[in-house]
Amino acid sequence: MLKSVLIANRGEIACRVILSAKAMGMRTIAVYSDADADALHVKQADEAWYLGPAPAAESYLRADKILAIALEAKADCVHPGYGFLSENAEFVAACQAQNIVFIGPDVPAIEQMGSKSAAKIIMTAANIPLVPGYHGADQDDALLQREADQMGYPLLIKAVAGGGGKGMRVVDASGDFLTHLAGARREGLASFGNSDVLIEKYLVAPRHVEVQVFCDRHGNGVYLGDRDCSAQRRHQKVIEEAPAPGLSDDLRKLMGTTAVQAAQAIDYVGAGTVEFLLDSDGSYYFMEMNTRLQVEHPVTEMVTGVDLVAWQLKVAAGQPMPLLQAQIKLQGHAFEARIYAEDPLQDFQPSTGTINHLRQPPTDQHIRIDTGVLESDAISPFYDPMIAKLIVWAEDRTQALAKLDLALQQYHLQGIATNIDFLRRLATLDDFAQAKLHTGIIEQHQELLLSPSPQDQHQVLAMAGLVLAQTPQQQFSQLTAMRLNQTQQITFNVNYLGEDHRLCIDPTTAGTVTQDQVLLQTPQQQVKAGYYRHGDCVTLFTHNGRAEVSLLSPSVDDYSISNEADSGSICAPMNGSLIACMVSAGQVVAAGDALMLVEAMKMEHTITAPTDGTVDEIYFNVGDLVSADVQLLHLQPINVEEQ
Repeated sequence: MLKSVLIANRGEIACRVILSAKAMGMRTIAVYSDADADALHVKQADEAWYLGPAPAAESYLRADKILAIALEAKADCVHPGYGFLSENAEFVAACQAQNIVFIGPDVPAIEQMGSKSAAKIIMTAANIPLVPGYHGADQDDALLQREADQMGYPLLIKAVAGGGGKGMRVVDASGDFLTHLAGARREGLASFGNSDVLIEKYLVAPRHVEVQVFCDRHGNGVYLGDRDCSAQRRHQKVIEEAPAPGLSDDLRKLMGTTAVQAAQAIDYVGAGTVEFLLDSDGSYYFMEMNTRLQVEHPVTEMVTGVDLVAWQLKVAAGQPMPLLQAQIKLQGHAFEARIYAEDPLQDFQPSTGTINHLRQPPTDQHIRIDTGVLESDAISPFYDPMIAKLIVWAEDRTQALAKLDLALQQYHLQGIATNIDFLRRLATLDDFAQAKLHTGIIEQHQELLLSPSPQDQHQVLAMAGLVLAQTPQQQFSQLTAMRLNQTQQITFNVNYLGEDHRLCIDPTTAGTVTQDQVLLQTPQQQVKAGYYRHGDCVTLFTHNGRAEVSLLSPSVDDYSISNEADSGSICAPMNGSLIACMVSAGQVVAAGDALMLVEAMKMEHTITAPTDGTVDEIYFNVGDLVSADVQLLHLQPINVEEQ
């Protein structure tokens, strides 16, 4: 029996592993970087060991340091979580050489499935259906272009290693192929140390359906239902659900048995996921196998009642799986929404900063929150921007979706931008509610999904005024009716959505303000909202989403702001690392030309020229860390009239 486990990860998955390991009576050992010294997973573990500086390459990707700590801490096993070293065959071999159990499959399985190209060859031999494509070892650009042209467009370029949407590009036309190929190679090399790619036919509107499999060392292999992960943006999953809606019993069983067949073809051990593309005609094609626990594993746990992490620990200790196929039953429906530190209204740019205010929905056996952050924690630019996973269960899909929407409404977070309102719009989208699912559903409805949340302006301003009225009276522009027995009214100026408003509030009759909630009373109704007051700003969490209102100075009408931003200042959109510079000083560029690439939270962001101009100065070098809003270069706009 394994007695102690080192979790070679951070954030919510580290907390998740700690929970199951402690329930089994195991000693839990955490590791942390400079950025995570006060992180939740460090606080929850029985002990924690320092790894190194914040960048993952100097901490969570340092297999040698993690193994040395495991030996010194006398850990029986290492759980890698997902990401980082979870699918690193060399790390697995190093652990096994030191008689430390790796919670996951053996080296050959990781190596075979770690290369998408090799995996396709193995699956072909095992008679697993595949999407047509090129998976060869010859990586000559010209050859790949010829294969692509012969295959036809649209097609998908994919890095042969890794996952999570990194190193993936959809190509619509032959003339765009080489540009997208270079980008996919660059991202694959940066994220996984491998620039090789494969290309395959891009199915226009397929569903992404994956099957949870589990195998032990006693010859047993099972599937624990399926999940639909079609709601994606940039190939990254946003909302997942189990079971996949609309599948017939025969198709569900066929996909499940195919997934187990794929796992057994590589002598797989432990938890894994076989991912398929499901076409509208019911045909399905093997896409890849993830040789680890998946981010979305909680929805499977909710509908099966199985603790997959506990299963991992038991199977790694040599025990048989607790249940066989006939004993696994699916009940109800579950959703998982990934809450990210990102701004959907700014092209999903990662958001960094401090969580000033955090109120989560109440949890029970049917509402679960997997998270690795607390109020006052900082979100750094060094890691994946996931804040939490919100998981709900109900008897059927309709009830579960309603419960998800309510729980998202109750998730209040201020200090950084998040995708919570975006998730609510997706969860209430008609096509999503009706299970009209395909991998392009977000792109298809992006105009609606990326629109600001509609608010009742009168209610927002009135509730914000009630909160602001708690401020000492001298901060307001006017205070009236202070004589005995006369109604007190406070008048002041606020800004909402870029417009100034003058409010007149009677805080004694208009409503009630408690620590976290404001109640607005009108002759017709009572309206409640959560709120957070930060200086002269109020963040409201209404039924329709988040709203920001700020108090203006009493002298706001006496002056105007005249310092306009320099139109030639090209600034970083977020904290990150400058990974490429495509221009040099003195170069003439056209509007829309790519200037630089900034990488943040594992994603590339292209900085483009806002206008025609000449590059004056470049202030950073490739490899430098840059802060949000810092000036990267100066572009001297070209005056068209002078040409």
